[in-house]
Amino acid sequence: MGSMAETSTAKKKPAKKPAPKKKPAKKAKKLGPIERARRFVRRVIFWGVFAVFSFALLWTLLYAVINPPTTPYIRSEAHRLVSVKQEWVAIDDIAPVMARSVVAAEDANFCLHWGLDVKAIQAAVERGRGGASTISQQVVKNVFLWHGRSWSRKAIEAVWTPLTEAVWSKRRIVELYLNVAEFDEGVFGVQAAAQHYFGVDAGDLSPIQAARLAAILPSPKNRSASNPSTFTRNRAASIMSGAATIAADGRADCFEN
Repeated sequence: MGSMAETSTAKKKPAKKPAPKKKPAKKAKKLGPIERARRFVRRVIFWGVFAVFSFALLWTLLYAVINPPTTPYIRSEAHRLVSVKQEWVAIDDIAPVMARSVVAAEDANFCLHWGLDVKAIQAAVERGRGGASTISQQVVKNVFLWHGRSWSRKAIEAVWTPLTEAVWSKRRIVELYLNVAEFDEGVFGVQAAAQHYFGVDAGDLSPIQAARLAAILPSPKNRSASNPSTFTRNRAASIMSGAATIAADGRADCFEN
């Protein structure tokens, strides 16, 4: 009796469900030669762009802490002229009015943009004229690239400029600009220019001397700071006024502090 009760009360084990059938693994689709070629080209382009960007970033980071020993344009002019004049000088040893003068002359909104002055570019396009290059763009061209008008250079410049703005301070950008800008044939940098035109050091430039140096940009081979034309005199007077204005309204703060 006991064994029958135990048997009747024992729970029956549920029958095992059959294991689901495994779906056969899909065979990898075989790529044709055209698709393989496309994938290869895409990889080459991706890694090529990555390598170029990495190189540009490292180069830019390097010049954030060391001064460029030369530039492509200075090197080419040295080869053409046999020798050039250039002496690097720290921005702390340059008369503050010189920095204000070049900013007032070339890029009055320098402290307000991130490298590209979109409004100035739009205005230049509407007038059907080129130009509108910011100081940051000019530094990229002068330090890293080549001179001359070409869409390829402008495209590289437009991409590289925001990178320099992200890596360099505004003060560093002005310092680089003042040390590599051309002020006469074979005369590069504000120290060589101050000696060449006025026989003084960059730190001793007066407001009128600074304004005249700024006034010969961006056509230093056709203008003279020591023997200025009427146009250069008038431009220098306008630059002196502009330099005082940006000092008063705060547009010089980003590179003076």
